[in-house]
Amino acid sequence: MSKITRRSCLQGTLAGLVAAKSTLPALAIPYRPSKTGFKLCELFNNPQSIDVAIARQIGVNHVITGMGFAKVRKEQYLDVARKTKEAWEAAGMIIAGVEGHPVPFERLKAGVEGADEEIENTKWAIEALSKVGINLICYNFMAGLGWTRTNTKVPERGGALTSEFDAAAAQAMGLTHFGEIGEEKMWSNITKFLKEVIPVAEKFKVKMALHPDDPPLSPLRGVARIVTSARNCRRIMDIVPSPYNGLTFCQANFKLMGEDIYSLAAEWTAQGKIFFIHFRDVEGTKEKFRETFHDNGPTDMARMLEIYSKNGFDGPIRPDHAPAIASDNVGESGSTGYTMGAKVFAFGYMKGIMDALKLPYA
Repeated sequence: MSKITRRSCLQGTLAGLVAAKSTLPALAIPYRPSKTGFKLCELFNNPQSIDVAIARQIGVNHVITGMGFAKVRKEQYLDVARKTKEAWEAAGMIIAGVEGHPVPFERLKAGVEGADEEIENTKWAIEALSKVGINLICYNFMAGLGWTRTNTKVPERGGALTSEFDAAAAQAMGLTHFGEIGEEKMWSNITKFLKEVIPVAEKFKVKMALHPDDPPLSPLRGVARIVTSARNCRRIMDIVPSPYNGLTFCQANFKLMGEDIYSLAAEWTAQGKIFFIHFRDVEGTKEKFRETFHDNGPTDMARMLEIYSKNGFDGPIRPDHAPAIASDNVGESGSTGYTMGAKVFAFGYMKGIMDALKLPYA
């Protein structure tokens, strides 16, 4: 069974992105960003996608996107960043951050030959993004695998399809191409990365928002995972203490760790350590779980939004891994959580809570 990653959501060339002639309706009302509150956003790669039009129509004006740095020399990063920002602005969207690594990260995460070059490229990427006003990078330190699911055709409410992780099924897939990597090696790799990169991020005021391991299970197919507990996250943030060394709070992952996510959300939001929120829920344990709709999982989602808001969060938040509904027509591919049908429901659910509790958002 093949590995599922976010890469499918971030494919596409910069040339096509910038040069494509818009077929979307013109903006009737210009968007003026609020200075406070949640920034509702969605993960997109192509400004001309029909899903972007849908997002605009339901009041989502911020985008989390990839960046085409991998296909050019580092001296060209600034030009790519500028053109990407312009393309999104022409589509009526404001870039709230970059997700999916602006440059390749695999060698530096695994600590193999080429790691130093990837770290240097990351520094150049940080500077380029800062110079065009993009000040958030959501990255992860999952070597070899990325986020992993073992089944994308699990029935959910009313016949919707959702994804599942089963540790036994993952184990049966065998080792990754990196073989076995131990925890000590992973700690060494992330320490080197942070000591090199966070000072640059601080200089250019770019927030480095580390995503927890998904699933938070170690080892996974022979590769150790270290972003698997609140304790380890605190250790990571303490390696290089900085207001620019923080987290993407993917709340379901912290739930799977067995953490008290309500207390964690309050603590880290108040400390200014949550830079970006992935709003999702799951049913099960880290060894076996499935994604739920935003309204039928075990977490008190209204309470989570209130905690974030009351403790001062005013950054980007996006609903993540929504099950595919009938209109999404996913067919044999199943659901990886990125189709727009259920996302429309998720945004409406979030807005309803925010309006009812009078939580500001834009």
